[in-house]
Amino acid sequence: MTGAATLLSDVFGFDAFRPGQEEIVHAVANGENVLAIMPTGGGKSLCFQLPALMREGVTVVISPLIALMRDQVRALQEAGVSAGALTSGNTPEETDAVWEALERGELKLLYMAPERLAAGSAMGMLRRIGVSMIAVDEAHCVSQWGHDFRPDYLRIGELRRTLNVPLAAFTATADIETQAEIVQKLFDGEPPRAFLRGFDRPNIHLAFAAKDGPRAQILNFAAARKGQSGIVYCGTRAKTETLAQALRDAGHGAIHYHGGMEADDRRIAERRFQQEDGLIVVATVAFGMGIDKPDIRWVAHADLPKSIEAYYQEIGRAGRDGAPAETLTLFGPDDIKLRRSQIDEGLAPPERRAADHGRLNALLGLAEALECRRKTLLGYFGETEVTCGTCDLCDKPAEVFDGTTAVRKALSAMLRTDEWFGAGHLIDILLGNRTDKIAQRGHDSLPTYGVGKEYDKRQWQAVFRQMMGHDLIRPDPARHGALRMTDAALPILRDEATINLRRDSIRSAGTNRRPAVKEMLSEEDAPLLSALKAQRRALAEAARVPAYVIFTDRTLIEMAENRPANLDAMAGISGVGAKKLERYGDTFLQVINGAADDVHPTRRKLAGRAAGTVYDQLMDAQAQLARGTEGTDKPLSCSASQLAKVAQMRSADAAALERLLGERRAERFGAAFLAVLAAA
Repeated sequence: MTGAATLLSDVFGFDAFRPGQEEIVHAVANGENVLAIMPTGGGKSLCFQLPALMREGVTVVISPLIALMRDQVRALQEAGVSAGALTSGNTPEETDAVWEALERGELKLLYMAPERLAAGSAMGMLRRIGVSMIAVDEAHCVSQWGHDFRPDYLRIGELRRTLNVPLAAFTATADIETQAEIVQKLFDGEPPRAFLRGFDRPNIHLAFAAKDGPRAQILNFAAARKGQSGIVYCGTRAKTETLAQALRDAGHGAIHYHGGMEADDRRIAERRFQQEDGLIVVATVAFGMGIDKPDIRWVAHADLPKSIEAYYQEIGRAGRDGAPAETLTLFGPDDIKLRRSQIDEGLAPPERRAADHGRLNALLGLAEALECRRKTLLGYFGETEVTCGTCDLCDKPAEVFDGTTAVRKALSAMLRTDEWFGAGHLIDILLGNRTDKIAQRGHDSLPTYGVGKEYDKRQWQAVFRQMMGHDLIRPDPARHGALRMTDAALPILRDEATINLRRDSIRSAGTNRRPAVKEMLSEEDAPLLSALKAQRRALAEAARVPAYVIFTDRTLIEMAENRPANLDAMAGISGVGAKKLERYGDTFLQVINGAADDVHPTRRKLAGRAAGTVYDQLMDAQAQLARGTEGTDKPLSCSASQLAKVAQMRSADAAALERLLGERRAERFGAAFLAVLAAA
């Protein structure tokens, strides 16, 4: 086996390993199962490429993006290494060349997407070509907790068992839950040798800013760095296009990139960004893992990222050459609302959605940090020994104050309402706003009613946002977004601990009084709408139909606003016809109320009709007379179908009633039933 140092110099042209690389290379080369978590730009690829040359046979590299595979294969071939990729982006000639190299036994590294493992022929081919090792790039994609879940990554564990070869997994970001899931899914729960290399990228300057004319903020940031390569991440596809145009109008070289583009257009964009100096790409998160351009000088987020892991991955595109790089992340209440709704509309189980809300809280904590952002960021990943000096809060410390009293007031309002309400309702209580909801529930008699008039609504929203950033409170998916306290809040509530808040955030919230956009529904109803959309999505995917075929957004909004308690009320919702009521009524009632009434099929058919109410009254009358007027007769009852027919009679006709029920039942129930019909 050729030595690592020799190959490092002769093939890759490096005189020495980067910090942390050498130990990993030797472990992988020696055939150990390895999980390596290394910072972006830390040289992960070398840690499996070099061992592949040291070992006999072929190393299969599972990688998530075609662009990433093509770049690595091209770089290896330029260095004289026999490497190839089997991807859907190959030309027939490229695929033939890979197969010929495999047949000759020359290929050292074979790159594949995880989706290719779904093909039955793939396993047989890999058995035949003499695979000696599996390397998994971007291993966090195996985790449902991670932000890039790829179900086909789950096949890699099966591949390892089938081939019985060592596996090395690499990622730049993985919290404790994600690490545990990687170990379970890739290594069958047997802990591999783990290497955790520091997450710190000291050359990257970190900065956050509240949105205040976000387009102008991004344009000004780019203008101060004109001629430098940069990435702007946006939350929507449409925004990438409009912002790219705005940058071009301002004199920048800028292109957009998102998953809705044609594959050829995406490849052209990737190639231009790799080859052209000073180009700006305005992109969704679809642009990322395949990009390894070393001289990206800045990354800006026009919208809040999905999670702190996603943030770390995305800013990690900058400064991979080790030279100084800068970041700016904009955030606002609408971003947070969007990210919350995306979590709630997902099909994940409640415990995972709760964890995802916790992850978003961690990102809010970074946005609203009281001290050094790098300390806050790295602390999330378990690093405590942090030296910074390169973040906006080290440049200019935040203005903080003792916010214990305000936080305790908010927590008290939550506790006295049994943690069943969102921030909007709680703020109305604190401000003493006597809304219909507050009056109906008697919340105007609470001790906390009207105790928070030192702040206005926007300022209280900023307080609640900072409380989330400190992970004192989280939305509860099971309660449609109602805020619940975490264990961290209890010492503050009991007057056993204090907490500081950012005064600048609260002050700016009070002065930021741009006209509010009228929302389709209230803040309180938004989490329920998200839950209804999640249910609709699950039904639509199962039936393989567009979501609107189940119910339109307008119908779901009306459900969220009116919260029907039973099938009769559900039938009154616009867009809920008899067939959809029968098919979906119980399912959506369960989402709204936590349970659906057990209704007889015959009664169900009358839901939403006047006859339904009459049926219920007939059932009550029958129950009272089941043993006769004195309660001593033999039990007697009518069938559900008989009651339905009576309920639909157009007049109180005694003769018709006797023909329908028979003499015995007419004698027992006739008078009572006729009285119900007459009153209807």
